[in-house]
Amino acid sequence: MDDIRIPNDATYSPIALTDVMVAAPIAARVLLGATLPGRVLQAAAFGLYAGSVAKDWTARQGMKRIDFRAEFGSDVDHLVPQSDADRRSEIARLGVLLNEGWTDDHVEQALLAKRVDEVLTDYMASITGQRVETSHRIRTVTLTSLVFPFAMGACDMLSGDVAIFRDTGIFAPHIIAHEFVHRKGYWKELHAQALAYLALRNSGDPYLVQAARAERLHRQLRVVAGEDPEAFKEAVDEAGLREELHDAFLALRPDPGRLQSIVSDGMKQMYDMRLKLTGQNGLSDYDLGFTNFLHTFAQSSSARQPAEQARL
Repeated sequence: MDDIRIPNDATYSPIALTDVMVAAPIAARVLLGATLPGRVLQAAAFGLYAGSVAKDWTARQGMKRIDFRAEFGSDVDHLVPQSDADRRSEIARLGVLLNEGWTDDHVEQALLAKRVDEVLTDYMASITGQRVETSHRIRTVTLTSLVFPFAMGACDMLSGDVAIFRDTGIFAPHIIAHEFVHRKGYWKELHAQALAYLALRNSGDPYLVQAARAERLHRQLRVVAGEDPEAFKEAVDEAGLREELHDAFLALRPDPGRLQSIVSDGMKQMYDMRLKLTGQNGLSDYDLGFTNFLHTFAQSSSARQPAEQARL
């Protein structure tokens, strides 16, 4: 099997290089009363960042990319809508499966990231015949969380730097896998959602399978409830989940303060616009698009990959 290694040098920096580039001049001005030291540090960080990006870009030129339409019979521009009745039936079945397969294992974040990366790399290699090896480093502190307060994680598409903003419990493996798909060179959100789910669901690891099912149920509930927090709570209540699962789902949508809500809504609109300008369907690809993708894959007669991979 062919192997390719993307260095991701920027991920090994103790502080995100983009944070240094943004904050260094400001911090120097506040602490030292002069911007020159900050500018020097900013320039050094930019040099390291640019060098890392150039090395990663060069390495990615040898990647064998997944053709989603051919492999899964589904893609951003080819999605068969799932009916409301099918969605509600799937919600009920996922609730039962999650209750029956409940595991309260808790894996330390660094070890979890390594395990998720291994599973994702193996799954993608089973399709392309090529192992794309990348860093499994993740951050918990970055300025990006201030810009996108609604997000649970983020990946700098140029450097591959990944940050996970908060502990999401059973959802953590999928969030990490989603960002790692970006790190491996796939920038569309639907592709990240789909590959993360398929890799975890077919891993054979109960903890990772639970995360995949939880993410699928979460996205189905969001489609049914829309943007109404109360409707989401009602949908979670009606799913019949055991207490631990019920609480985990509600924790995904805490009541925001007024200021946070205004900032979050504004950034969501901007992010939705950016996604559409880059050939995606917008924020809906996280939930409506994702669930329609799996539905389309499961119904496809032309997909190279077995449809059972999209199973609940």
